Amino acid sequence: MDREQLAANLTACRSRLKEASARWGDVTICAATKTQDVSTINRAYDEGVRIIGENRVQEAREKFPALNPDFSLHIIGQLQTNKVKYLIGMAKMVQSLDRIELAREIDSRAQAAGIRMPVLVQVNIAREPQKAGVFEEDLESLLRQAGRLDGLSIEGLMAIMPLTQDQESLRPLFRRMRTWFDRLRDEAIPGAGMRVLSMGMSGDYTTAAEEGATMVRLGSAIFGARVAPH
Repeated sequence: MDREQLAANLTACRSRLKEASARWGDVTICAATKTQDVSTINRAYDEGVRIIGENRVQEAREKFPALNPDFSLHIIGQLQTNKVKYLIGMAKMVQSLDRIELAREIDSRAQAAGIRMPVLVQVNIAREPQKAGVFEEDLESLLRQAGRLDGLSIEGLMAIMPLTQDQESLRPLFRRMRTWFDRLRDEAIPGAGMRVLSMGMSGDYTTAAEEGATMVRLGSAIFGARVAPH
């Protein structure tokens, strides 16, 4: 994608977000860079993008050496425990923490490196069997357990909504995520801060922003249709 089109797409996204989130305040863009080449991603930095999200650890590792070093790289896809060792020194946040075994592995690796890894807890708000994420009834328990791990810094929640053309059908789910976010912030669970609510993607980000997202993960809205991997 050329620079002009990328800039135009980002300008349009930011304008829509500003209007949609007027009730809540600014929304941060995490550019979802799956299958995008390094030169395109680095052009996004030139247009003001500072956070990028990769689904697969292996793809992130391949790109990382050539990316602008000032990017904050987030892992936004389902994460296997055996891939955690590759994240230290590369990822600035894991948005897809969904089980205590993964939390303990991140904790162990982070403590060994003398750091605390920022994480978001992924909630399977629509209870989709094919998707990762903790169910609502298990959310507080996971937060309380993970909040005790010194190698983690829990920053908030993340959710992936069902794929649908009907954004309005997603509104109750976005609203429920914001309700959880506010409730858990008020509860002040030790070690579990609520600063980031990452929800909304290219097909539904304006609805997410209207319902209180603080971060959206945008791929095709910025970069156009996804490029098929070679």
